[in-house]
This record gives sequence, C-alpha cells and structure tokens, in this order.
Amino acid sequence: MPEYYDGTKLLSLKDINGNQPEIYICTANNSAGKTTWFNRYVLKKFLEKGEKFALIYRFDYEMSDIANAFFKDIHGLFFKDYVMKSDKKCNGIYHELFISSDIYADSDKERIWKSCGYALALNKADYIKKRAHLFNDVTRILMDEFQSETDHYCSREVTKFMCIHKAIARGNNEQVRYVPAYLVGNPVSLLNPYYVSLGISDRLDNKTKFLRGEGYVLEQGYNKSASEALANSAFMKAFKEDNYVAYSTMGIYLNDNQAFIEQPKSQGRYLCTLRYEGTDYAVREYPKDGIIYCNKRVDYSFPTKISVTTDDHQLNYVMIRQYDFIVFKMREFFELGVFRFADLQCKQAILATISY
Repeated sequence: MPEYYDGTKLLSLKDINGNQPEIYICTANNSAGKTTWFNRYVLKKFLEKGEKFALIYRFDYEMSDIANAFFKDIHGLFFKDYVMKSDKKCNGIYHELFISSDIYADSDKERIWKSCGYALALNKADYIKKRAHLFNDVTRILMDEFQSETDHYCSREVTKFMCIHKAIARGNNEQVRYVPAYLVGNPVSLLNPYYVSLGISDRLDNKTKFLRGEGYVLEQGYNKSASEALANSAFMKAFKEDNYVAYSTMGIYLNDNQAFIEQPKSQGRYLCTLRYEGTDYAVREYPKDGIIYCNKRVDYSFPTKISVTTDDHQLNYVMIRQYDFIVFKMREFFELGVFRFADLQCKQAILATISY
C-alpha cells in the first residue's frame, strides 16, 4: 500500500524556545501527499469548528477557478457529500470560498452556502492591508508551492507575505491574534526567499528531518513509495539523466548542488571583498581546483569592496546593486556546486549576497 504524508508530528512541535510556532514549513519529494493533507486539514477544521482559512498565492491570475483547484482532489477522497464554489470580490483582488452539504440540490441557488475561507494574492498585499477587516475571521493560513521551481517570485515577496499575515492577525478586539501559517512545497532551492529571511539556508543539510527556529518549525521529508512510483514511471525513466528527475523523486534541491566547507589546495585569484553584518569576507577563484572560495583572509588593498546590506555601507565600499553582474556569476557558481567555504559564517554571507 502507498504511504502518504501525515503532518500530525510537525504540528505538534514547539519552536527552539519551547513556544508554540506560528510558521510551519513542510517540504518533501513530489507526490508524497503533503498538499492533500494540508488542504484536508484546513477544510476539516472549518467543518468541525467553523474556523476559516486563507489560501495564499503569488499572483492574482493563479486564483482563477480556485474552488476547483483547491477542492477537486480532497473532494473525491474525503468530502464526497460537499460542493464548493468561489466568488470574485473587489474586482478580483481576492476570492471568497463557500461550501455546501446540499449536494443533491437542483441548483446552486437552492443550496445553503457557508463562507469557509478566502484566496489572497501576494501581489495584492497593499489592497489586502487596506481591507484587513474583511479577513479578521481567518484562523489559519496555507501557502502551497512556497518555493518556485522557476525562481518566479514576487518582488519583496517575504515582506508582502508578512504584510498579509499582519493584516489578518489583527482585529476581533485583539491587537495581534495567533494565526498559524503553513508553508508547503518541494525542495527547490536553499536560496528561496523564505529560507534566507528565516535564517534557514545555512542551517539545513540533507540529513535534517526536523528543524526548529524562533517562531517556526520545519520538516524535510522523504516519501519512499512516492519516489519509487515516480522513478519507475516510463515518463521519468525517459528523462532519468535530468536534474528534475532527482528533484521530483529523491527530494534533492532542484537548483542547488551540495556546497561544501573545505580548504582549496592550489593558488587563488582574488575576486572581491564582501562586507556582511559588520564582517569582511574574501572571495577568491581557484582555477586548478575548479572552485570559488570564501574565507575571512581579506586583502584590503584590492579595490572591489561590496556592501551586502545598507547597514554595511561605508567609505570605499559600493552597494551590491552596482555589482549585479558579480552577484549573477556567484549565484551561477553556487547552483553549479563549485562554491566552497571556510566556515558556516562564510557560507551565510554568500547566501545572503546571492539570495533573490
């Protein structure tokens, strides 16, 4: 029998300080059943307790036919006695979801519809913020595919996500309500904006199953039966040499090869100095070893000095946006797996520099 994902353990975990997390992150290989589990979970909570949910998407066009997109799979498996519809609100700024148990009614008009949740787009964060009072009955937030396989994120995506959460979490006579957010997806890149912002990128490796941070917990899963079923399909066998197959079946990060902490053996060529969180880092190229290396042995006489953040900016350093071509090449090197680091702090500085 196939085994499918169960999020019960993830939702039972406390954060690194022993407190109740407000962000739950779930990643696993394709076809593990994580989307089905969380879609069922949020709808089940509404049917049992009347607790509404919000579905988060990046762009408003993704909300087209949202009721069918969200409900189709779980309808046949768990909710055969229900029907769902959605109504476009505020010229499509958001959609409201309705559910009815009158499945045998002759028409939609005869059914008794209950509002169960909303679909919101990150690129409409400003509008949603202005209409925060409309969503103060939301109890939990779900974002599927929080990592983009094509690196197609909203500009300032994490800021927009925080803006929407803040808008939802106020109201009902409380300054701030507890509204858990579930981020579900496949392991695409350690450089995704959520991992970078939460400080996960430099803490995660392929042996990690559960990771606790301040305010969040993360599960990195692997479903063997789903992996074998995908790998044994004729379609996947035809593309067995492609990176996407390893990503889909094994849960290997699609856009990242393993980046190691090790010392180069040959002579290097200085590329630039990076200043990140008050510390200077040296980036060198080692052509004989075929690697790019970062450590703290800085050559202050070298003219190319880059400030990674605004707070790091000072005399003789140039802001990173003026060196986009260098960042692009470093990002390319990282994704090719040729970066090496002296320690985890150096690795974190590079991840911050090349993050999207």
